[in-house]
Amino acid sequence: MTKKSQPVFKRAAQPLHPDKLRNRLDPATLPYQDSRSVPKKNGQAVFQPRAMQALRMALTIPGLEYNVFVAGEPGQGRTHFVRQYLGPEAAKRPTPCDWIYLHNFEDEDRPLAVSLPAGQGRAYKTGLAKALTEVRQSISASFDQDAYRRKHETLFKRFSAKRDSIYNKMEVMAREKGFALDMDDTGGLTIMPMVGGKVMGDEEYGRLAPARRKLLKTKGERLLSEISVFLRKLALSEQGFRQGEVKLHREIAAEALTERLGPLRKEFAAVPRLVEHLAAVEKDIKDNVESYLPRDAVDKAGAASTLPHPTHGQHPDPHGQPAAPDDVSYRHEVNLFVDNSKAARERLGAPVVVEDHPTAFNLLGSIERESELGAFYTDFTLVRAGSVHRANGGFLIVNIEDLMGNQGSWEGLLRALRLGKLRMEDPADAEQARTRTIEPEPIALNLKIILVGTDEAYEALLSNDDRFRKHFKLKAHLQGTVARTASGVRHYLSALCGIIDLAALPPFSREALAGLVDHASRLAEDQKLLTLSFTQLRGRMIEAAALARMENRELVELRDLNRAVAEHDFRANLFEEEFMADYDREIIKVATGGSAAGRANGLSVTLFGDYEFGLPHQISCTVGVGHGGILDLEREAQLGGPIHTKGMMIIKSCLVRLFAQDKPLVLTGSLCFEQNYAGVEGDSASGAELAALLSALSGAPNDLSLAFTGAVSQSGAIMAVGGVSRKVEGFYEVCRRRGLSGRQGVLFPADNAVHLFLKDEVVEAVRAGQFHLYPVATIEQAMTLLTGLPAGTRRKDGRYTPGSLYSMVDARLAELTRLASQAEHPRKKRG
Repeated sequence: MTKKSQPVFKRAAQPLHPDKLRNRLDPATLPYQDSRSVPKKNGQAVFQPRAMQALRMALTIPGLEYNVFVAGEPGQGRTHFVRQYLGPEAAKRPTPCDWIYLHNFEDEDRPLAVSLPAGQGRAYKTGLAKALTEVRQSISASFDQDAYRRKHETLFKRFSAKRDSIYNKMEVMAREKGFALDMDDTGGLTIMPMVGGKVMGDEEYGRLAPARRKLLKTKGERLLSEISVFLRKLALSEQGFRQGEVKLHREIAAEALTERLGPLRKEFAAVPRLVEHLAAVEKDIKDNVESYLPRDAVDKAGAASTLPHPTHGQHPDPHGQPAAPDDVSYRHEVNLFVDNSKAARERLGAPVVVEDHPTAFNLLGSIERESELGAFYTDFTLVRAGSVHRANGGFLIVNIEDLMGNQGSWEGLLRALRLGKLRMEDPADAEQARTRTIEPEPIALNLKIILVGTDEAYEALLSNDDRFRKHFKLKAHLQGTVARTASGVRHYLSALCGIIDLAALPPFSREALAGLVDHASRLAEDQKLLTLSFTQLRGRMIEAAALARMENRELVELRDLNRAVAEHDFRANLFEEEFMADYDREIIKVATGGSAAGRANGLSVTLFGDYEFGLPHQISCTVGVGHGGILDLEREAQLGGPIHTKGMMIIKSCLVRLFAQDKPLVLTGSLCFEQNYAGVEGDSASGAELAALLSALSGAPNDLSLAFTGAVSQSGAIMAVGGVSRKVEGFYEVCRRRGLSGRQGVLFPADNAVHLFLKDEVVEAVRAGQFHLYPVATIEQAMTLLTGLPAGTRRKDGRYTPGSLYSMVDARLAELTRLASQAEHPRKKRG
């Protein structure tokens, strides 16, 4: 039996020339020897005119309404771009003031906020702390001076004489009543019965008759009542002594305070609130001078003023020791809330703060608490600044996704913008009981906030939050690509050299710089554009520099860059390799040679992480007699997305335009992505699907050494699709593994020719005539290449050119209509 050979089609169309498969920058055209000679400037700013205009407008308009939303895709270096622009602009602006929180002596729950020129906050905090330390030392030193000792000794002698006189009177009264008095060192006063001039012991007292003990107890109680008169006199005497002692201590403190706080008063005389604060501190120290006394002086004063506590017939518990005075020195501290002293000293200008973890505490500030004996307390020294406070007077940059991911941060920020000041509050939980807290005085806001996010986030906020529209009126829209012109390349190289400097990379050779430009066009998927997604480029640059260092070279060459790109692809292409293994073993059925009717090779793009690759798919079509129309099996199985479904509808519309002008379309059939078990979305395979359908209807086989990608319109035009380079490379790889025949290739939309940026091995295969790329503009051009037949044109009589593909399709559709009518006619008769 003779084996029937496959038909070999003669292709009339000319494939694309190899020089048009990529746009290579000639290193010789670069006026730089290496990256060190490239001018240092902000190359990225030139590429973002809309964003630059928005940022300039924000800097010009004062107030809190014209804040900025920087919209762009991740990987574009959005935050870096904003910082690069704001850095020099902020340096030209004055350094904002310091903020301090002070104790409010009138209402301790409402600390006072005071603004000072940059650097003065630290000066006041340090100066006051030093002055009060010297006050404490001066007061302590006064206790060793003769003048103080003489005054204090006079007070003490006067009090001791009066105390001894009163005690003697009490003792005489007790002896007359038959009792003895005894006062120990702790001030405990004991009365004990006497017999024959001697104190009665406990055993002797216990042997007395009950009536005798009762009588002694009654006398003792009467004596204690009479002695209480003397105790009151003694208390008044002790009170006078204490008042005199306090007056003496206040005189010493006043002298020290006047001397030590005087320079601070002069230095900060222009700040009324600090003058008032110093006066309040001085008054508070005088009123609580005991807290500034040395510990031994306090102990002596307590011992000198110990009053007797009478008991009857027993030794008392030692409750006479007075408690230590409360430490009020914390009220005299200064909470340096916002410190801009370094910026003022180094003349850094206004702050540019990037908040990468915008929790409510980190962004809006917090009121901390400390634990003591199981209880929590807070005061003005525990108020902490947030990034909004630190950026006040400058700029705050926040990622919108991070901001919206923290409960309370977004609401708190909008509330602060609406009020024009930031009121610090504890985040309250409705189900949690509120604890006692403080309310620091709000701080007025004067800053610009730059939110960084995607276009989708911008649109969502614009549509759903009216407050966003009010306070973020400027959109800085970042474009993803820039034209690859001579001027654009020069600015692009400046941007790349900025990356080299920031990452501390070794210099790149002229050839490596040209290779980076070419790689940027490949990432942009356009020969005339350069990607502005610098994050991916930066990764390859760092990896190329590492490879150069491994070989102890100080200059990064083109081969390092190519190797870095190849190794990155290798690390990411495991899934692609597994797919290719299935093609090699023909587990996935895709023909790369021969021909068949009702079949075509379509192409798709698959994305895993940041790695994109193309894969071929067999598309098959069946047709027959019936009224069911063309079924989309992907849609029927709920695997097809809406855009793919639309593509199928366009295919049906295209059939109506071509073949239903003089008759109805009566057929049934189906289109299917063979061995597809995942979702299908997009219309880039609609051209291949239409090719399979036309082949099935005409009976003309399609050349399976060709793959086809492109979307078809209702008029039959083949329209541009995405990922064309990856699709070509995917089909090429399958063909290479099976062996290149010299006839294999890809049909793609002519409009996509500029988007081709193929790997070197594909370009060389095309140059050697082993692989071909055919740009097509219409379905007719594509079908001529796939079937070897002319598509045909419609004549005046409504029929297509005899022998053409369309005439065969038209004849088959007429036959299907006739057969369907014949099949229905008998049923109509019986009916």
